[in-house]
Amino acid sequence: MTMKQEVDFAAGNQLPPDILARPDLFEYLMHIDGQVFRAVATRQTVKVKFGQRYYFIKRHNGVGWLEILKNWMTFKRPVVSARNEVKAIQALTDLNIPTTPYVAHGVQGCLPASLRSFVMTEDLGDIVTLEDLALVWQTQPPRLQYKRALIRRVAEIAGRLHAHGIYHRDFYICHFCFKREEDGQLPPPLYVLDLHRVEIHQPPSARMQIKDLAALYFSAMDVGLNRGDWLTFLRYYYAAWPALNWRVQIRGAIWQQVSARAAKLYAKYQRKVRSGVAM
Repeated sequence: MTMKQEVDFAAGNQLPPDILARPDLFEYLMHIDGQVFRAVATRQTVKVKFGQRYYFIKRHNGVGWLEILKNWMTFKRPVVSARNEVKAIQALTDLNIPTTPYVAHGVQGCLPASLRSFVMTEDLGDIVTLEDLALVWQTQPPRLQYKRALIRRVAEIAGRLHAHGIYHRDFYICHFCFKREEDGQLPPPLYVLDLHRVEIHQPPSARMQIKDLAALYFSAMDVGLNRGDWLTFLRYYYAAWPALNWRVQIRGAIWQQVSARAAKLYAKYQRKVRSGVAM
């Protein structure tokens, strides 16, 4: 019996015709060698070059029934294929939030535990993550105007995502970046990376909102942000929620929960640092 398989490409993609015409295209993209950027038990991300362009291919192999069961038992929705990231890229694109441009994806199989899949995106080039920038700021404090412009942009992105029920689920500053060539703009356009765990939830979920915001807060704790910086974030975060009064929301229980959860994440991180275990 033939294994169910689908391969889809974005209109106007720049892949060479000889690649697109391959009869074994799915297997070719699942196995082509490249620079390995990340590899875990069931996923691998590689950088490849076709023609004069670079691309990233994120490959998913079957997660297994045990992993699916573990996720559901801890109230987490399991990610079983690259389709999740494809939907997330489209959702952000529809909201005019820059992310890695979609090129192609493929899925093989029927059972969720054994799906094989990939998503291919364009390489953004020479990028700087906000985590990289935060390390520089520890010894070279930024201009206030530049810092507040970046904070405003992060807040606008977060607010727009959450107002539409879109939750990143790995919402750390390392997943915001800009192109080094665009650093002269104020602020440089920010791209949101690593969307494979994104969950779209309607109606919007306060629980998932708190988790995202706590992760963002935790990852920025060593940046040296002051009260004015936090108020800037809150102001522009809630600008995406026109039906809400952001001053009332600041005093609400949500921010107490965000702060408490971020503090727990930070304490856990510090214990791992002291024990020499990387996060």
